[in-house]
Amino acid sequence: MQPTQRPTVVLLHSSASSARQWERLVEALAPHFRVRAIEFHGHGERTAWGGDAPLTLADEAALAVPLLEEAGGAHVVGHSYGAAVALKLTTMYPKLVRSLVAYEPVLFRWLIDDIAHRRAAQDVVDVADVMRDRLANDQEHSAAQRFVDFWSGGAWESLPSGKQTSIAARMRAVIQHFDALFREPLQRAQLALLKMPMMFVSGARTVAVTRRIAELLRLSLPHAKHEVLPAMGHMGPITHATEFNRRVVEFLHAHALPHSAREPLSEPA
Repeated sequence: MQPTQRPTVVLLHSSASSARQWERLVEALAPHFRVRAIEFHGHGERTAWGGDAPLTLADEAALAVPLLEEAGGAHVVGHSYGAAVALKLTTMYPKLVRSLVAYEPVLFRWLIDDIAHRRAAQDVVDVADVMRDRLANDQEHSAAQRFVDFWSGGAWESLPSGKQTSIAARMRAVIQHFDALFREPLQRAQLALLKMPMMFVSGARTVAVTRRIAELLRLSLPHAKHEVLPAMGHMGPITHATEFNRRVVEFLHAHALPHSAREPLSEPA
């Protein structure tokens, strides 16, 4: 395939991460795709949100729109917050999103509105409240510890000090993510209208919050592909990158490449 013929894939990272999260997936996709990894406000090389109004998922989705327009449409992959932004982007620009892979989109508003399952919503509200209190007292590392331990089952102490510092520096941007997700008006009925190929992935060892969201996605989008990958938690695309990347490559080869361009898949890094 000539480079100009390659389909474009846009990657959207999780909260407190950056485009570097996707380095191994970029390498696995590079032979057949043009890959672009977006960085959200206050993450990686992008400056913090400076708008007059509070940050929204639409503001984050807008970062990807020029890439979709330039390519005439693209395939989108997102993880956690990035997966929630990917869904927002897809509903806003359905003609420009060719396919979607979303690992555990954290659409917290759905949980708040899910009266029969209040416990999951309360769990995530409690995490945000603790983080907000600690940030108000300039305790970025403590806020980061609460955030990381909630999503990864107590992994904070095992992180190198440099990684801890990097994550702590993003906590004020991350609390904006929580607020945007709590306010997000995206409805399940809007997703049911989407017709492009979609794959929703979750981990068998994830937390109750994202397990319930995965259930709601299955109810809302029965025509989409839904997979639960063993041994993975919420951070599966990072902690189990080889297996997650394999599934993404398989999906995109099936839905983004013409039959003439498909080759036997090598093992993703």
